[in-house]
Amino acid sequence: MIMNEKIKASEVLLTGVNGEDLGIMSTKEALKIAKELQVDLVCQSLASSPPPCQLVSRTDFKQQVIKESAKNRKVEKGPKLKEIRLSAYIEDHDYDTKKGQAERILTSGDAVQLTVRLEKKESQEAKKLVEQLIRELTHCGKQDKGIQVSGKQVIAVMLPH
Repeated sequence: MIMNEKIKASEVLLTGVNGEDLGIMSTKEALKIAKELQVDLVCQSLASSPPPCQLVSRTDFKQQVIKESAKNRKVEKGPKLKEIRLSAYIEDHDYDTKKGQAERILTSGDAVQLTVRLEKKESQEAKKLVEQLIRELTHCGKQDKGIQVSGKQVIAVMLPH
């Protein structure tokens, strides 16, 4: 990111602190305005002529850079798989809590594995519970594969949209 006196162009296309268009002006004049407002002049791209620049407060700029780097790291790593465990005979309030957790995880960009541990002969109830959860979570995610029913647990994986 090129800032302040490091901008070598003679003219810049300036955007104000709040996003207002200030037009094309000399770099010296843009730097003068930046010093008056106690902000930085940041060049956004060198691809065009005159280069687009923006007046940005230093704290906002640092926060923006931190957010972008965190977002890039998350994209590089890919989505995490987070497990939510349930029982086949779950109370309504607990069900709502687990559903809310799954929604939060899916909207943050991570995948959810819904696991229902089985005790006796409750595989049908567990499968119905998982199917109901998947139906209610379709607005924020999609099912990866089918519902897997093994001897001791029922598992379904949901991916974010």
